[in-house]
Amino acid sequence: MKLEEAIVYSLATSGGGLKVEWLVDKINREGLHRRKDGQPVTLAQVYAVVMSHPEMFCKSEGRIRLLI
Repeated sequence: MKLEEAIVYSLATSGGGLKVEWLVDKINREGLHRRKDGQPVTLAQVYAVVMSHPEMFCKSEGRIRLLI
């Protein structure tokens, strides 16, 4: 699954938005996405994806929320 898809899935199943740290933890814990080198995703990667897709995600009150 692409990282964008993993973020959407995680937010859709969370019920109200997640802090970036919690989002990274959920993606890694559930094995939703792995980097090409096999390492877990980082906070910087998730944050970069969220910020590069303002049509899909918003950051408010310290949480990432799904717009779609």
